[in-house]
Amino acid sequence: MDTPGSPARGAALALPFRQLAPAWAALVLLAALAWAVTIAQANGMGVGPGTMGLALPLFVAMWVAMMAAMMFPSVAPVAILWTKTIAARADGHRRALRIATFVTGYLLAWTGYGLLAFAALLGTERLVEASPEAAKWLGVGIFAVGGLYQLTPLKDACLRHCRSPMMALLHYANFKGRARDLRVGVHHGLYCVGCCWGLMIVLVAVGVMNVAAMAGLAAVIFLEKLWSRGPLLTRAVGVAFLAIAALAPFYPWLLPGLRVGDAMSGGMSGGM
Repeated sequence: MDTPGSPARGAALALPFRQLAPAWAALVLLAALAWAVTIAQANGMGVGPGTMGLALPLFVAMWVAMMAAMMFPSVAPVAILWTKTIAARADGHRRALRIATFVTGYLLAWTGYGLLAFAALLGTERLVEASPEAAKWLGVGIFAVGGLYQLTPLKDACLRHCRSPMMALLHYANFKGRARDLRVGVHHGLYCVGCCWGLMIVLVAVGVMNVAAMAGLAAVIFLEKLWSRGPLLTRAVGVAFLAIAALAPFYPWLLPGLRVGDAMSGGMSGGM
């Protein structure tokens, strides 16, 4: 196995773009396909509370598609960088396999979060049916928690990892075994969950199939991680979430995912 300072490692970091272009193209294509699937599913369901009738297996499939759509643009540079650090002597097929394994591990981390989201959405759906007033205050709390998390040192630490992953990737190079790429993907995915969970929970309040909200969050996630002023944007979004939390008691339309009447009647079949 190559060490971080070995000649092979240096050669890996110098891989020409033409060898990495297929990986970039594949991730962009997968993100585009995931958006197409997500939008098609959302158009058939509308915006409403909870899981909107989806059973766990269908919800997980939908969630994975959503995460691929929302996260692949921001994780692509890290996935490509990992490929550059570990594949100096590998042919194209081996690089493709390793990056696919990395991405699989990354999605596994987000799938774990999706299972928690499913449980939270089930509880939310029951709360909306039992007490719409309490559901409104739940939405206020969700935006408040999401906004406050944007301003915490833990958010900063996870964001720094996602923005500057080179040292972590060099550490990952010491991982051993056939599951190395999977472990690296899971590990980086967990940092990404740590960075973004406060953003993602707002889908409970605005609707898990709210495409406009998904697109907005995906843009925020992308800019937070790749824009030079990403940390400033993080704080601005936190303040915006706190403002929504303050306004939501007076403007319930800000919380469409917590109002039964906002669900479209034709979207409860849960088909994928």
